[in-house]
Amino acid sequence: MTYRSAVTEDWPVIESLLLASSLPLDGARDHLEDFLVGETGGATCCVGRYERYGDVALLRSLAVTERMRGQGLGKQLLDAIKARARSHGIDRLYLLTTAAADFFSQHGFSSVERCCAPAALHASHQLQGACPASATLMIARLGLP
Repeated sequence: MTYRSAVTEDWPVIESLLLASSLPLDGARDHLEDFLVGETGGATCCVGRYERYGDVALLRSLAVTERMRGQGLGKQLLDAIKARARSHGIDRLYLLTTAAADFFSQHGFSSVERCCAPAALHASHQLQGACPASATLMIARLGLP
């Protein structure tokens, strides 16, 4: 698996993956350059990104193609995104999820009350309504060097 930053030509595949995973598109294209694209054999297998808000970030749009699920690609991609965030000085990575809290809790995230979200995150499409109020807010502390 190799990872690279997304380019404009990746949008149709990214959009398709997000829709197939029932993930919101709100604001995704506005942050296309923040996507990591995972490829194997020249085919896109997974995508994910985060939006930076000062020294915190919001994980968004983590998706793996259906045929590649269950092979650990989600964890590998998440590790790559965490490493990228850490290298950019991010010390806390947040996310909102309606269906994957178990996955994320197995990979360093813990649930927190929405009222605990830093004020800066409220500028995100996610917290402005792209995710339902029932979505679980989670945090991972990245442990900056």
